[in-house]
Amino acid sequence: MSGPHATRRVAAVAAGLLLWVGHASAVTPAAAPEQRARDLVSRMSLDEKVAQLQSAAPAIPRLGIPAYEWWNEGLHGAARAGYATVFPQAIGLAASWNPDLLQQVGEAIAQEARARFDAIGAGHDHGRYEGLTIWSPNINIFRDPRWGRGQETYGEDPYLTGRLAVSFVQGIQGPDPAHPRAIATPKHFAVHSGPEAGRHGFDIDVSPHDKEATFLPSFRAAITEGHAGSVMCGYNALHGTPVCADAGLLQDTLRTSWGFTGFVVSDCDAVDDMTKFHYYRADNAGSSAAALRAGTDLDCGFAYAELGEAVRRGDVDVSVLDTALVRLFAARYRLGELGVSASPRARPAESPAHAALALDAAAQSMVLLKNDNGALPLRGTPRIAVIGPNADTVETLEANYHATSRAPVTPLQGLRTRFGTERIRYAQGSPVAVGVPVPVPETALRTQAAPGAATGLSGSYFVGTGFQGKPSATRVDRSIDFDWDHVTPAGLPKGTYAVRWTGALFPPGPGDYTLAVHVDRCFDCVGHDPVRLFVDGKLVVQDDGSDTAMQARLHFDDTRPHDIRLEYVHSGNDQGVRLQWLAPADAQLAEVDRTLSDADVAVAFVGLSPDVEGEELRIEVPGFAGGDRTDIGLPAAQRALLMRAAASGKPLVVVLMSGSAVALDEANERAAAIVAAWYPGQSGGTAVARLLAGDDNPAGRLPVTFYRSVRDLPPFTSYQMKGRTYRYFDGTPLYPFGHGLSYTRFAYAEARLSQPALTAGDTLTASVDVRNSGERDGDEVVQAYLGFPEGDKLAPHRTLVGLQRVHLRAGETRRITFVLDPRRLSSVDAAGQRAVVPGSYRLFLGGGQPGDAPGQSLEFTLQGRQALPR
Repeated sequence: MSGPHATRRVAAVAAGLLLWVGHASAVTPAAAPEQRARDLVSRMSLDEKVAQLQSAAPAIPRLGIPAYEWWNEGLHGAARAGYATVFPQAIGLAASWNPDLLQQVGEAIAQEARARFDAIGAGHDHGRYEGLTIWSPNINIFRDPRWGRGQETYGEDPYLTGRLAVSFVQGIQGPDPAHPRAIATPKHFAVHSGPEAGRHGFDIDVSPHDKEATFLPSFRAAITEGHAGSVMCGYNALHGTPVCADAGLLQDTLRTSWGFTGFVVSDCDAVDDMTKFHYYRADNAGSSAAALRAGTDLDCGFAYAELGEAVRRGDVDVSVLDTALVRLFAARYRLGELGVSASPRARPAESPAHAALALDAAAQSMVLLKNDNGALPLRGTPRIAVIGPNADTVETLEANYHATSRAPVTPLQGLRTRFGTERIRYAQGSPVAVGVPVPVPETALRTQAAPGAATGLSGSYFVGTGFQGKPSATRVDRSIDFDWDHVTPAGLPKGTYAVRWTGALFPPGPGDYTLAVHVDRCFDCVGHDPVRLFVDGKLVVQDDGSDTAMQARLHFDDTRPHDIRLEYVHSGNDQGVRLQWLAPADAQLAEVDRTLSDADVAVAFVGLSPDVEGEELRIEVPGFAGGDRTDIGLPAAQRALLMRAAASGKPLVVVLMSGSAVALDEANERAAAIVAAWYPGQSGGTAVARLLAGDDNPAGRLPVTFYRSVRDLPPFTSYQMKGRTYRYFDGTPLYPFGHGLSYTRFAYAEARLSQPALTAGDTLTASVDVRNSGERDGDEVVQAYLGFPEGDKLAPHRTLVGLQRVHLRAGETRRITFVLDPRRLSSVDAAGQRAVVPGSYRLFLGGGQPGDAPGQSLEFTLQGRQALPR
C-alpha cells in the first residue's frame, strides 16, 4: 500500500496509539491481551461497541483500530479468496483415519491464511476471507447419510471426530497459545445435522443420553484437548431454546464444565433467525440481548446492530457487551492483528510442500471397498474406457467451502498422465441425476467443425467488459468448467474481463438436448456476471445476472456439428462459469458402447456432486431436495450407465466420488472393484490413477456406514440415535464403518491386557502384534472397539475407543498399544450422566469392526462405579 491513502492510515494508527499511550489507564504493549483489550473497550462509545460485536467490524480511526471481518473459511483449504491449496473434502480427510495428517493439513491452511493476511499487513483493514479467525472444522456428527452437509464433517463416530478435530485445531492454531497462527472455530455447537429445509427454525428434541453420548464428545475434545480459541453456535434450538441463546450450553457446559476461555460466534444470521423463525423474541433487539447474555459474543450478521436499542430499554447491560468485547479484542491482540501498522509482506501462500501434502492426503483418503480376485491394481498397460459424469469435472474435486485450485487434476487427466493418452478412451455416459446438467464433455467440443480440429473451444480473453480489439490472450479450453473465485484467468490483470468461446458442438446422437450456462453466483454481494450463448448463430441463452433463462432446450436431428459461441462478462463478483448440458440417454449410452468396444477394462466415475448435495441448495429432482437426499441409492441415470458397462463383459472398476455414503447394490454385484474417492481435492485425479496403477497401496477406512437403503433408517427429522450409525444400527450394512481393504494382508496375534480385572477409575492398557503378511509395503489402520455389559439397553453395540494408522513393510511386525482411560471405558445413562460402571466388557483389536476385518478379541471385568464430569 502506498500513496495518500497509506499516509492517512499510518497517521490514523499513530494518532490512536498516542491516545492509547496517553490514557490514564493505558497499559504497555507487553501487557496481557485481556488487559489491553479492557483498556481499549473502556474508551469506546456505545455505538462503537455495538459495531465491534458484528462480524464485519468497522475501523475506529481515533483508537487506531483497523476494520476486521471475522469471517474466514478453512474447512479443507484457505477458502473463497483466490488460489490456495485445495485438500480433500473433510469427509475424505476423515477417511484417512490419520490425526497426524489432519494436523499437517490444518497447519498448511493456517500458513496460507496467514500469508494472505500478511499480504495486506497487520494494522490494515482486512475484509472477508482475509483474516485469521477460521470458521472450521465442522464437527457435527454425520448421523444420517441424507444430510447434504455431512461431507463437511469427520463422519458418524464421536471418538474419531474428536481425535481428528483436536489435531486439526492444533494444526490451525499452532503450539503457542499466546501467539496462534490463526484461531480455529469448531462448529455448529450443538446437535446440528440437518435437514437443510427448515434448518433456520428447527427445534431438536434430543434425549439427555444421546446428547451426552453422541453429540457433545467431539466438541468437548476440541475444547479441552485442542484448546480451540472460538466456537460457533448453530441455527437450531434445543427443547425450545435457540442454541445461540442457551446459557446452559454456552455458559454451564462450554465455559464452566469445559473451561473454555475463547469467544463464541453465531452461525450467520442465526440471531436474526431467533426472531424470524424461532419466534424467541419479538424483535432483534430482544433476540440479540438474549444471545449476548447467554454467551454469544459475536454476531455473524446484522442482528446485533440492535444492541444499542436493547441497552436503552434495559434488555441487556453495557457490562455484558464489555465482557464479549474483551474476549474479541484479546483474540485480535494474540493474533498480532492489532498494533503498529505493518507494511504488507509478500509471502508465498501455496508451496510445493503443500501441493505434495494435498496429493498425500488424497492418497490416504482413498478407501478400497471391494477387490474381487485382485482386480486392482490394474496389470500391464491396459486400454481403459473412462466413463461416468464425475470423470472430468472440477466441482467434484473441490466440493464446497473450497479454495480455488490453480491446476486441478481430474480423474481423466490423471489416468492419461499415468497410463498414456493413447491408452485412454472417454465417454461421459450420463448426468449425475435426472434434470441436473453436467459440463459438456470435451468429446462434444471442437475448435472448428472441420475434420481434425482440436478438442475444445477457442477462448479469447479480453481486459474490461467489452469484446473490442485484439484479445489479451487466446487459448484452447477443452471444456468450459472453471472456478475463478477471486482470480482472473489467462494471465489477465485483476479487475473486469470478458471471454468469448467459439467452436463447434458435436452431438453424440439425435434427440432433445438441454444446454445450460452455470455461473457460480457470489454470496451476499452486489453485481452478477451476464452471459450469452449462441447456437448456429441464434441467441438461445441470455442472462443479465438474475438467474433466469439460463437453459435452452434444443433438438438435433443427427450428429452433424453446430456452431457455438459463449460470451461471459465478469463485471460483478461471481466466481466462475460452466457450459453444461443434458444429453439424450440413448445417445450417451451408445457413446459408452463405442468407448468400451476396444477397451480391456472400464473405469466408471460415478456418485454425487456439490450440485446435488450441500448447504441449502435450490434443487428439487428425484432423490434430492434442498441440498439433502431423499434416496441414498445411486441416481437412476448412473445405475443405467453401470448396467450398460457391466453388460459389455469387460471388467468393471467403480470409483465413487461423493461427500457421503451411497448405496451401491448394483455396483457391488457387478463390479470387480470399488473405490471410494470422496471429493479428493486438487490432486484427486493423480491419486486415483496412482491407486489404480498400484503405485500407492490404499489404506483408507470408512468414517460412515454405507447402508443398503433409506428404508433401513429412522426418519431424517428424528435425532434419536437408535437405529443409526454402526453404534446403534441393528441391520446388516453394505459396507460397515471402519471398512477398507489393502493390496497386502495383515494378521493379528498375541493380544494382551494390562490386567483382566479393573476397578472403576483405573486405566487399561491393551496391545497386539500386527504383521504385514503380504508381499508389499502398506498402511494398516488398527482399531479398538469396546463392547459393553449385556443388559445395558442404552449402550451402543460397540464403540471406537482407539485408532492408529501405521506403516508396515512386507513381513514386518509391530506391537501396537492402546491406553484406555476411564472416559474411554465409560457409558452414559438415561439422564445423560457419564460413568464407568461394573460388568463384563469385550475389546476387539483389529483392522475394522469384529466380523469385517482380522483382529483379536479380549475380555475384562470392571468393579465399582465412577461418575465422570460432563
